[in-house]
Amino acid sequence: MSEAVDKIRGPKGSVVTLTVLHKDSKTPTDIKITRGVVTIKSVDSWVKKIGDINSVKLPQYKDEKIAYISLSQFGDNTNDDWLSMANSLNSKITDAGGVKGLVFDLRNNPGGYLTDASFVASEFLNQGATVVIEEEAGGKKTVLTADRKGLFTTIPMVVLINKGSASASEIVAGALRDNKRAQLIGDVSFGKGTVQEAQDLGSGAGLHVTIAKWLTPNGTWVNGVGLTPDVLVAVDTKDPSHDAQLEKAISELLK
Repeated sequence: MSEAVDKIRGPKGSVVTLTVLHKDSKTPTDIKITRGVVTIKSVDSWVKKIGDINSVKLPQYKDEKIAYISLSQFGDNTNDDWLSMANSLNSKITDAGGVKGLVFDLRNNPGGYLTDASFVASEFLNQGATVVIEEEAGGKKTVLTADRKGLFTTIPMVVLINKGSASASEIVAGALRDNKRAQLIGDVSFGKGTVQEAQDLGSGAGLHVTIAKWLTPNGTWVNGVGLTPDVLVAVDTKDPSHDAQLEKAISELLK
């Protein structure tokens, strides 16, 4: 993977040619791409009528409205992007005359810092609620709590997770479930329950040292096990355009 990345990267504005073999094709295709800075938007949200969501099949609820938030990663700009999104979504919910509930999608989110997880979870939990417990090797425990007033502390919600949900995304999901704020829907999460500290060694080298483990508010350590959803839902392998997990999440909201 690293060798492929080294070949693809290069000066901004230069061109790289990728030779791609598409699924079910026998002949490779050359695709020319102009190199540039790629900015990944980590937060997305919308308010829609269920009948307008192409990936689900719920005609009986087609006129009901729901809100949706997707957080794909915890990055350097996530907190600022999150605040902007939350304010915008709150306005959209008001303009729509309210919604039946909110789906928080943490699928394939590989995680990030404990503090970022606490920041995001605070949007849905009452101030003072336990988000995560950090336990050091000697047994010392530090509790991180919801430390700001969130905009979505009362709206009915569910959380989507899968095997790609790890670390900070598992912290958020575990916090919302243990505080009885949301059900988890989807597949068992990755199971990364350790806290790591990044150290710069100079000359481009670095070291990640495991310094503690984190526990959900109920004291559960997910390392190597993951979070088991309240409702297990498999991916629809026969129809990739059909999001069976999102469909089930919406169904649970409207029960």
